[in-house]
Amino acid sequence: MKDKNTTREPLFHIVKRGDLPGYRAWIIRVLSVVAALIICALLTMFLTHQNPIEVYVTMIKGSFGSSRRFWMMLQNLAMLLCVSLAVTPAFKMKFWNIGAEGQVLIGGLATAACMIMLGGKIPNALLILVMIIASVVASAVWAVIPAIFKAKFNTNETLFTLMMNYVGIQIVSYFTIVWENPKGSGQIGIINQATHAGWFPKIGEFDYLLNVLIVFALTIVMYVYLKYSKHGYELTVVGESENTARYIGVNVKKVIIRTMLLSGAICGIAGLLLVGSTSYTISTNTAGGRGFTAIMVSWLAKFNPIYMILTAFLLAFLNRGANEIATVFGLDQAFSDILTGIILFFIIGSEFFINYQIKFHHSHKEVK
Repeated sequence: MKDKNTTREPLFHIVKRGDLPGYRAWIIRVLSVVAALIICALLTMFLTHQNPIEVYVTMIKGSFGSSRRFWMMLQNLAMLLCVSLAVTPAFKMKFWNIGAEGQVLIGGLATAACMIMLGGKIPNALLILVMIIASVVASAVWAVIPAIFKAKFNTNETLFTLMMNYVGIQIVSYFTIVWENPKGSGQIGIINQATHAGWFPKIGEFDYLLNVLIVFALTIVMYVYLKYSKHGYELTVVGESENTARYIGVNVKKVIIRTMLLSGAICGIAGLLLVGSTSYTISTNTAGGRGFTAIMVSWLAKFNPIYMILTAFLLAFLNRGANEIATVFGLDQAFSDILTGIILFFIIGSEFFINYQIKFHHSHKEVK
């Protein structure tokens, strides 16, 4: 006679989805944003008693309320996108470059050094050319150091690049004291404010149009490089499987070093634009956390430079909007950060439902 046992199965289990059509993935993302906005609205009413509709309108006005705000938002978008383009080749290769913050700072420092040491001594066109070369080379060298150690000694690139951020910050701090103006201020101040030596030219009346155009062109170049070039193919193969890459004849060490040189060079362009075409000074806050935010931009866009325009826009808009509502409603900056965090949490969480599905089932009796 067989015993009867009751087998209880879990209430649900998670399974990997197959390929989800693109439009369905975007529907999930849009629904996640709608859900986040509803949660934020309820939280706003409960904690601040403010009208959530007015809060959202204020966020929109913070980015599009005037011509100046619109161009500031475009500038923030362009700089964030530029750093995101820099980390994308390395991340696509599964080299976890967490050091973009320091690489941008080193590029900006090289730019500032050229402006301070050579400003007024050589023609401005030549000075700008020297600034471009110096910033790109300095950042590329800074980025390739952990790449060499990874390729030769298999060191942990995450910790290596992260620690180099702090080294870069301290180097900038040192030169801030060396070049401080006026003495004792603890800051460099506007470089070449009287002569504008080394300042990038403006296009018409738009302060940041040149930056936007440069980053847009860089986005197209990076898209073509990753999708259609031999180098882009090789770094993709290395990211999927180093053993496969070696089997088909790819020099993995060479690809790692070459890719990090590229990532560093683009970070140098970001530092160049931030110092030579935006703030005209250098400080430890010049990168503004973009090196870390760029990781989220790149990851959400699935390492696609075109999609990164949308994700960078979203984060730049949220940042500007959060600052605006904190100012208009007299709220603590932390509250605006909470709203931004909730929205980002839902957006990131939507990727789970794009890649996985939850299957529910009921317990049943199994006769053994």
